[in-house]
Amino acid sequence: MGANVDAVRMAVASDRRIGPSFLFPGVGYGGSCFPKDVKALRFTAQRAGAPLKVLSAVEAANDAQKQVLVDKIVARFGDDLSGRRFAVWGLAFKPNTDDMREAPSRVIIESLSRLGATISAYDPVAMDEARRLLVEVKGVSFAATPLAACEGADALVVVTEWKEFRSPDFDALRRRMKQPLIFDGRNLYEPDVVRAAGVEHVSIGRR
Repeated sequence: MGANVDAVRMAVASDRRIGPSFLFPGVGYGGSCFPKDVKALRFTAQRAGAPLKVLSAVEAANDAQKQVLVDKIVARFGDDLSGRRFAVWGLAFKPNTDDMREAPSRVIIESLSRLGATISAYDPVAMDEARRLLVEVKGVSFAATPLAACEGADALVVVTEWKEFRSPDFDALRRRMKQPLIFDGRNLYEPDVVRAAGVEHVSIGRR
């Protein structure tokens, strides 16, 4: 409807019973705990004859959210990504871990690969785990630095909100990329700031 998700988040968070701590838009949750717990609660309730429809909706919504960036990329480039190269920043499901269980990055990278794209990925600590988990995904390589991942890329896809990604050198990005375009899956950047630097910016729930 054209609303700014940040304004919506602030309004909802103003209710003290909810609060702002976990109300951040993005590309879905992952890890070992939350997905497992949702599945376990659903299974237990189903066995008890009391299916939890809200939790089923949560799981379905999260699965769909992991495809949001892919859908935005397809809307921009079409569904044949042959010859396209994408830089991916962030592979772990959250910052400060190398855990890639249920990580949105895996869904995004695998989807882009199936559409014919090549991917150059970088994560501060999850590179070894990524090499193990993505070994059979076609067209994936791993860069030594964030900027190296962007060399010749058609777009940068930001998936995990690592602190070191929060203040990039947009001029350096623009020089290295084939076209200056960021798909910001964690709303790390202010759209006006990015665009003022000459970089196209696509985020979650903002214009």
